Amino acid sequence: MEAALLGVYTARMSLDRSDPPVAPQPPTRPAPEGACDTHIHMLANDMPMWPGRVEDPAALGFADYLAVWRAEMAANGIDRTVVVQSILYGTDNTVTLRTVEELGRNAARAVVLVTDQVTDAELDELVARGAVGVRLNYVHGGVLTWDGVEAIAPRLADRGLHIQMLCMADRHLPDLASRIAALPVPVVLDHMAWPNVSAGPTEPGFATLCRLLERHDVYVKLSAPYRLAEAPFDRLDDHIRALLAANAQRCLWGSDWPQIMLNGARRASGGTLLDAFDRVCPNDATRNAVLVDNPARLYGF
Repeated sequence: MEAALLGVYTARMSLDRSDPPVAPQPPTRPAPEGACDTHIHMLANDMPMWPGRVEDPAALGFADYLAVWRAEMAANGIDRTVVVQSILYGTDNTVTLRTVEELGRNAARAVVLVTDQVTDAELDELVARGAVGVRLNYVHGGVLTWDGVEAIAPRLADRGLHIQMLCMADRHLPDLASRIAALPVPVVLDHMAWPNVSAGPTEPGFATLCRLLERHDVYVKLSAPYRLAEAPFDRLDDHIRALLAANAQRCLWGSDWPQIMLNGARRASGGTLLDAFDRVCPNDATRNAVLVDNPARLYGF
């Protein structure tokens, strides 16, 4: 299934070059001390890329991208980062792990890409270099399958790794919820599980997501609203309120910087995205939980 979806996605996108990252724009209210952006990608045009990628990074080297990211962190008041391996580099996690090394283990963690056939030795090396999770893309496909996730999950659990997953709430969660709940590791769902915005937060798949947050070791990233709605992203306010009400202790925030493979979406600065979260967040205690305490607990900061 995943390979077929990747083929469809690739067919509708040309191998274009990403635009350079947008200039940092500070939020109205900086993030609190210890805040973590739990979803960024590090890119570089001077590192080997996966032949199956759907676009190239901007014409910037690793040092350039890292400098822009440091400026983004400073502008938003972000102290910690979770670097998620981009499919542009396949299972060569070098750019992601190098970012963790450069930022330091007090400030960065990695979510990596592996195949169904990943070995124990490979997992051990990834953990030693700062990996805390592996990613499954159930929307576009990629290098890891759902069957592979279920097969390797016990070995991930032995190493304290979690599974990060991109899926669509309405299409996938009604069928997958029980299998997600049965996994022996935490599961982190990207981008609010890509909800059907027009169906509202009572849509059955999204309601399933809320129940998973309430009852199981499942987290959700309040990330990438720009992929789902136009700024100021208020069409998603009720979805975010529902997720916070279901279990604010299982919600995380991420900017999706530098926002690649847009497929028609319009980029938004991290500051704008923090402002959108603040508009909905009910109080400082919840804000601190989402931005500081929850990622510290999950990622081991």
